[in-house]
Amino acid sequence: MPIRFVYSDRYEADIGAHVFPTSKYRLVREKLVANGDALPSWFLEPPGITRAELILAHTSEYIDDLERAAYTERTAMSELPVNPSVIGAFRLAAGGSILAAECAWEDGAAVHLGGGLHHAFAGHAEGFCYVNDIAIAARAMQQQENGPARVLVVDTDVHQGNGTARIFQNDDSVFTFSIHQENNYPVKQRSDLDIGLADGIEDAEYLEALGGGLEAIDARFEPDLVIYVAGADPYREDQLGGLRLTLEGLRARDALALHRFGDRRIPVVVVFAGGYARRLDDTVHIHYQTCLEAIAVSRKRETEA
Repeated sequence: MPIRFVYSDRYEADIGAHVFPTSKYRLVREKLVANGDALPSWFLEPPGITRAELILAHTSEYIDDLERAAYTERTAMSELPVNPSVIGAFRLAAGGSILAAECAWEDGAAVHLGGGLHHAFAGHAEGFCYVNDIAIAARAMQQQENGPARVLVVDTDVHQGNGTARIFQNDDSVFTFSIHQENNYPVKQRSDLDIGLADGIEDAEYLEALGGGLEAIDARFEPDLVIYVAGADPYREDQLGGLRLTLEGLRARDALALHRFGDRRIPVVVVFAGGYARRLDDTVHIHYQTCLEAIAVSRKRETEA
């Protein structure tokens, strides 16, 4: 088992006719197994998440709303149905990100086929996000005995990770980096490093900007653990994005980031985030490519051990 994946069938919540394809998680898993890239035994079922873990990143009032699946001014800011099934899927995904981060800390790399819910704030939902699994996983890992003291969030979704940025604005132990389309949703918050890209950016310019951002982080922050938010939506055919990356460009993005940390022996956990391509197969393929790069990083680490 060169790498562990975290996944649950329960991530495929019924949100009705919607641009967000919750079936993508299952389809990525199926593709990995069907193509012989991963064995079923490599996939772990996420545990449930406790209130104590939720409160690492969220207010008690908002957690009360989530536990009751109550329609309030806090949950109403979501663009998804407010019901126990949907909220339960997102709560479970937060537990999945903690488990994946634990696996990465032990093994050097791991992938969560889910998560990346970076628009959720401490006190309210936003976008397609009820629970900020990134923030919860970072703080849960920091609380563990002999866990990472310093966590880096590298967010490559086409939309800025505004909720994550806001949660960690006064926390010097977590560095937030977001490279995103500037003229797009959401209302921006201040990350530790933001690269807001112009509309229509293509592969070469994107990769140059990403490389420059990663180099800039080197002078400012030394992480013990990296959470890599691998949004599929910088793709040129994405319905909610305005960048122009190709499938090949997105795989190069993943290789640039993941191998950079892998070569430095810095544990990295991958979470999926957004992806709304006109063809669902394209979104699935982009996430699948990310998994392949994570597997490559893990195998390389195994070979050099």
